[in-house]
Amino acid sequence: MGTLYLVRHGQASFGADDYDQLSDLGARQSAQLGRHFAGKGITFDAVLSGTLRRHTQTLTGISEGLGRPLPAVQWPGLNEYNSDAVIAAIHPEPLDRAPTPDNYRKHFRLLRTGLLQWMLGNTRPQGMPVWQVFGQQVVEVLDHVRLSQARRVLLVSSGGPIASAIGHVLGTPPEATVELNMRLRNTAVTEFAFGPKRHSLLTYNTLPHLEHLDFETWVSHA
Repeated sequence: MGTLYLVRHGQASFGADDYDQLSDLGARQSAQLGRHFAGKGITFDAVLSGTLRRHTQTLTGISEGLGRPLPAVQWPGLNEYNSDAVIAAIHPEPLDRAPTPDNYRKHFRLLRTGLLQWMLGNTRPQGMPVWQVFGQQVVEVLDHVRLSQARRVLLVSSGGPIASAIGHVLGTPPEATVELNMRLRNTAVTEFAFGPKRHSLLTYNTLPHLEHLDFETWVSHA
C-alpha cells in the first residue's frame, strides 16, 4: 500500500484584490510543514501540484522547510473553482470586500449555498464546468496516483479538489462534500492509503506541524 498526502495551500490573501498569493503566515505554515516532514523522515516518490500561485508557493515553502527541492508535476485538474463565480450564480450583487467579520461570514455563507447549488446542477457559474466535470478531473489525478509505482505521494491543492477527492473515496452526498470543503484548514494534511484498486481515507484535516503551543496562533481557514 502507498500513502497519498493531500495538502491544502497555506493561508492566501483573503479580502485582497489578488487572493492567489500566500500571506506571510501562509509562507510560515508551509515551511513549518516541510520541517515536520523532515523531522519525521518522510520523503516522497512523486509530487503533484495545481498550477495556481498559492499552490506553487506552498510547495516552495514545504521544500524550504524540508531542506531539499521537490520537483512537481503541475496538474490543472487540481486547481480550485472560482469562488466569486460560484457566489455570483446565486447572488449577482457585488459583495463588500472590506475585511470585516460580518463580510467574512456573509462570503462563506453564500459560498456554502452556491457550492451546493452547483453540485446539484441548479446553477452553472460563469466560466466553470458542471460539477461532474470538475469532480472527474480530480478522479483522474487519483487514478494516476493509484496506478503509479510511487509509495509516498505529496499532492498540493485547494479545498475544493481535496474535498472532492474525499467525497469520491467516501461516497458522500453533495451536502457532506460542501462541509468537508468548508472545514479544511490551511496546510492541513489529509492522508489516503492506496493500492492498485482503490484509495482509503486514513486521516482528515490534520495539522501535526502546528500542534505545539508555539504555533497555536498559526491555524487559519482562508
